[in-house]
Amino acid sequence: MKTAGGDAAAKRRAGERAAEEVEDGTVVGLGTGSTAAYAIEAIGDAVADGLEIRAIPTSFQSRQLALEVGIPLTTLDAVDRVDLAIDGADQVVDDPDATAHGTLIKGGGAAHSREKLVDAAADRFVVVADPSKLTARLDRSVPLEVLPDARTVAADRARVLGGEPTLRAAERKDGPVVTDNGNLVLDCDFGAIESPADLARDLSAIPGVLEHGLFVGLADATYVGTDDGVEIRAY
Repeated sequence: MKTAGGDAAAKRRAGERAAEEVEDGTVVGLGTGSTAAYAIEAIGDAVADGLEIRAIPTSFQSRQLALEVGIPLTTLDAVDRVDLAIDGADQVVDDPDATAHGTLIKGGGAAHSREKLVDAAADRFVVVADPSKLTARLDRSVPLEVLPDARTVAADRARVLGGEPTLRAAERKDGPVVTDNGNLVLDCDFGAIESPADLARDLSAIPGVLEHGLFVGLADATYVGTDDGVEIRAY
């Protein structure tokens, strides 16, 4: 599998280790991105060996991969609970002494709204990552999924909060990225984020913002692939 950024071997170790947490009879949320894809492939192998589960994909990408590897799919409104969600991250705070320990930035694949919905619904949410995603303080741009008509207003409000918003452009077509929900993405650079929880609250209050990429207090653990194994950070 091709992977964008990071150590492919480390990503594979993290994804495959997280897939081992999937138990027979459970409902599993399937994240989006290169590391989560390794978990999906490993779950598909287990299904081929007789594991019986149902899975909820968080994007067109994860849905297609799950279908390719034979994982039975369902939806949030068709189940009583989600037992486990496995998802990647663009950045993870790795500082046990910080109040933001385990806080994430997600949305590099523009799927953060559906990812947050499924991840928050899960009894347990496991993040899979390679060491390049770990940081003492979040400083990547925070994606905002916005209604098309709200783009200008949302950008203005983000600037008031200290951000510099940029409309995400598509790479292989003219025009902006359009999410699976039919919306646009503003990537907002806030520099080093002093208080992710406060910023998350303020971004959620902006009219026209469907969801932002700050995941605060949602992750239960991060599985970090290394050169010779997997390290687990529990929160």
